[in-house]
Amino acid sequence: MNIGEVAERAGLPPKTIRYYEDIGLIRPMRSANGYREFRDRDLHKLAFLGRARALGFSIEDCRTLLALYEDTERESAQVKQVAQEHLVQIDAKIAQLESMRATLAHLIEECRGDHRPDCPILEDLSAALQ
Repeated sequence: MNIGEVAERAGLPPKTIRYYEDIGLIRPMRSANGYREFRDRDLHKLAFLGRARALGFSIEDCRTLLALYEDTERESAQVKQVAQEHLVQIDAKIAQLESMRATLAHLIEECRGDHRPDCPILEDLSAALQ
């Protein structure tokens, strides 16, 4: 398969596939003229990476997960540990977003939204400069 075909089947842009090759996550064969030749194995790895990235795993986590996937001697505890660490990061982001939401909702509630110039939203945003 060429890069266009594998990109369509894996659901990834060709630019992403080239990037994954540049950083060593995949290693497609090369033909005599230098064109990439993707095998079914490469397509499977790309689909794996696409799903892992959609779940928010970092490139390094993807590298680790891919290595574990290919290691038939792996222990599922190793995979679970990577996923649990990622879940902790997601929970921290959710907490941060909930805090941001609560602050912004409060500021919106405090702003009268009328013809007067005073605005608690702008006052709060400018408070960092004081």
